[in-house]
Amino acid sequence: MARTPPGRALDVDRLTTVIEDFNTVFIRLASVQRSSFSTLSVLHSLSRRGPMRLSDLLATEQIKQPALTSLVSKLEAAGLVSRRPDPTDGRAALVSLTSAGETVVRARHAERARMLAKLTDRLDDRDRAVLQDAGDVLSRLVALAHDASADPRSSGPHVPRRTT
Repeated sequence: MARTPPGRALDVDRLTTVIEDFNTVFIRLASVQRSSFSTLSVLHSLSRRGPMRLSDLLATEQIKQPALTSLVSKLEAAGLVSRRPDPTDGRAALVSLTSAGETVVRARHAERARMLAKLTDRLDDRDRAVLQDAGDVLSRLVALAHDASADPRSSGPHVPRRTT
């Protein structure tokens, strides 16, 4: 496992600030399908993790249960998500993206990638290589967060895994 080189401590506070600032820029890159952050977050979660129960979706979102229930109803009425009985528990329902919901997610991703490419084209080759490596490290951090949430003994972040 790679560690910070001796004599060079990882400045987690600075890293946190940089990631927060980057996220602020990144979430605004896409100009297609302007919707609320909560709407887009729910669509993204379903796209990445597959069909989810409302209770599991609630764990990924930063809103309260009544607001999520209302939001999912609006997304269902708009044709972006659908609900079906959970085959493992008839009392619960699974929420999934419809093809229209997938189209929204794909269009936003493509627009973000296009806009991010414009920004990264302004970097030199060395910075682009560092950014590529940083992407690999961030991907490993996401995997660690998923592993931590799957271990009930862990006090790590709760990031539900994709179920399908």
